[in-house]
This record gives sequence, C-alpha cells and structure tokens, in this order.
Amino acid sequence: MNNSKQLNIGILMYGVGHHQAAWLEDDSSVNEFTTIEYYENLAKIAERGKFDAIFFADSQAFPADSPTELPTSYFDPIVALTAMSKVTDNVGLVSTISGTFNNPFTTARQLLTLQHITKGRMGWNLVTSMTDREAQNHSIPELPERAVRYKKADEFAEVMNKLFESWSIESYKPDKENNTITKNKNIQPFNHNGENFQVKGPLTLPLRKEGKPVAMQAGASKEGVALAAKYADAVYSVSWNLRQANIYREKLNQAIKESPRPDNYIKVFPGLVTYVGKTREEAQEKKAKLDNLLPIDTALNQLEFFIQQDTKSWKLDEKVPKLPPVEEFKGPVGRYQTVLEIIEDRNPTVRELLGYLNAGGGHLTLIGTPEEIVDELERWMNEGAADGFNLMPPTLPGSLEDFVDLVIPEMQKRGIFRRDYNDETFREMLELDKY
Repeated sequence: MNNSKQLNIGILMYGVGHHQAAWLEDDSSVNEFTTIEYYENLAKIAERGKFDAIFFADSQAFPADSPTELPTSYFDPIVALTAMSKVTDNVGLVSTISGTFNNPFTTARQLLTLQHITKGRMGWNLVTSMTDREAQNHSIPELPERAVRYKKADEFAEVMNKLFESWSIESYKPDKENNTITKNKNIQPFNHNGENFQVKGPLTLPLRKEGKPVAMQAGASKEGVALAAKYADAVYSVSWNLRQANIYREKLNQAIKESPRPDNYIKVFPGLVTYVGKTREEAQEKKAKLDNLLPIDTALNQLEFFIQQDTKSWKLDEKVPKLPPVEEFKGPVGRYQTVLEIIEDRNPTVRELLGYLNAGGGHLTLIGTPEEIVDELERWMNEGAADGFNLMPPTLPGSLEDFVDLVIPEMQKRGIFRRDYNDETFREMLELDKY
C-alpha cells in the first residue's frame, strides 16, 4: 500500500522504561542505565527502526524521597545527546530546555553547536519546569507561579530565535586577497533588553543552511498552548483517547489563529505506550507481569504528584473520589486533565486508575498485535488528531525492540511510515517547510 500521509515516530527516553515497575523485571537494565553505552544502544535501536527523533525529558532535581525512586534524569540531556549523535547518522535529537532556569545565550550556543556537528539533527523542547525542588537548585526558594513562568518562557523563546538568527554562514567569507574573513557589517548586536533577559548578541557561531533546531513544546495549560502557537514547530501532547486528542487539536488550532502566526500548522505528537505481542493474549501478559510487580505505595505516590493531593484515605477497590475541575488546579495541567479524562471515560476504582497510569501516566495505551496497534495509530492520523507519536516504551530496551521489530514493519507495509532515511535534516524529516 502507498499512503500519501505518513506518521512521524519519536521515542521519549526515560530511565529503564516508562512503567514504574520496569526496574524490577529479572532482565531489567537497572544496572546499565547509568552508563552512556546504554543510551547509545537505545539510539542505535531507534535508528534501526527509522525513527524521526530521540527525545530526552529532564528534571533538574532528584529528591530521592523513596529508596525505590530511580534517578531518571541521570545525565544532562544535551551532553548525553552529544554522545548519542556520534553513534547515529540520521535520527533527530531533542533536548528538554527549561525557560525558567536556563540562560538563553548558553543554551542557544550549545544547541546551534550541535546543529552544526550533527548536520541539522537537533531539536529543543521548551518547558517551564514543575517543582520547588528544581527551583531550589537554582537559588530560587520556590517555583514561580505558572503565569510568571510562561511569561519568562515567552521572552526566552524570543531571545533564542534572535540568537539563532543573529548571523548567517553567508557572512563568513574568508578572502585572503582582500584581507577579510567576515562580512562584519551583517554581524551586529541585536540588543535585547527585556524584563528577564538582557542580551547584546550576536551568537558566536552562524546559522547554516540546515536552519534552526526544531522548536518543540509540551505545555497543555492555556499559557502552554499559547506559547506553542507563537513559537513551536511541533508539540508533544498528553491524550488518553481520541476525544481528548481532538479537543487538544481544536484548542491548539484556535490558539494559532490568535497568535502572530495565524496561518501556521503545528504538528502534534501524542504520547504512546504499547504492549505488543504476536497475539493479544501475549501483549496482555506483558502488561500484567509489570503491573503485578509494582508496589501499590509507589503507584499512589505517582498519582498524588499528578493530582497534588493526599490519597492515603482512599479505598483501593472503591470508585475514585470526586476531583476538582481543571480550572481550579495549580499543578501541571496535562496530566491532571488526563486523570480526569480516564475517570470520566472508565469510571474506575482507585486500583483500576493506578493500572491505567502505571506506564506513561495516562497517555494513549495500546495493547495487542501489530495489526491492532497500527489500526488505531492510522485512525488517529486519518482523523487529524495526530501527525505522529512519541513512543513511551514500558521497558527499555525490550518494549522499544518490540515496536521496532513488530509495529514498524506493519506501518511500512501500509505505507504510513518510511522504509529508510533519505539523508535529510530533522526539519526536513518532519516536512515542516510544507506548512
């Protein structure tokens, strides 16, 4: 089959897998994941599967409140991706960047340096961070309010673009006969003087023909969607089901109309958790095995973080107590909305809700054969809810290998995913210049 539409597929690197019990499996990678070779191997598997991107989330704190808490943000993303770039040739490399804590000049310089080194494979995901513990590692007593963070992130993105575009490789023209190296009149300060950043510019290196690193965004709040509409090339989203995905797409489209780029199109990549087997029973057994390994206390701790309230009095086999509407919620909106969506969709007991959240925290979760999984991916694509997916494997490398060996061939057979790379930049692979 030859489908004119094709999906983009990326992977979100996270510890030894997105299921909270992944480290407890007999063959888990818990002893390897503290080595760069572990991540290099995952990168090679993703490239074997012809993935579009490898994405590193990040947290700038490790509370270690529990002896079972894995330091999932073990390596700095930019440094780890630099190592991974040397063992891959094609796959895109996306680093999370905090607009709350990072310095735009240093960040732009690092990303554009890697854009040069990788010949156009870089991307960056702008976040505003989530916890007081992170703020306290940056001399800030507590995390600023959401509106304050997003206002700063807006200025951060503005300065990043000014730095990326501050001069072009066309102005680097060594000419020994005329005793000139650059067209220096084209390399001038831009003198940004904002509320949060005062940056003279220009950057120390030029923009080359590959263009800027791809700009991603993942906020689901009103402020996050507005920021994406203004600056992003693509967004990572949280959607439990097609209804939630369509609502998000509509919200994003409306924000784009109200933005300085009203005619722009932004690609949407929902998170995707898959348990795949040659039969549905085999796939269900993979999930059940992991779920059975997970201590209830660990699952409840994650739920408490998502909903920002104590669950100690909740009865596991009774229905989930009523939660406040999203408009009253002060924490990370995307996951909270998803918890509310699962409750409305399934009316679960507390124990059932924990099962839905065990891997990926409420992203689209598909359990079945390659054909069944691709049927659903294709449906989301054809209905306009997704331009691709951000894979969140329950275990690493196992679930990633399952996806590469079983799901990717089925997608290729239907013509909705590439069979090989074509010597393209990350921006070209995403076909961003089409829109």
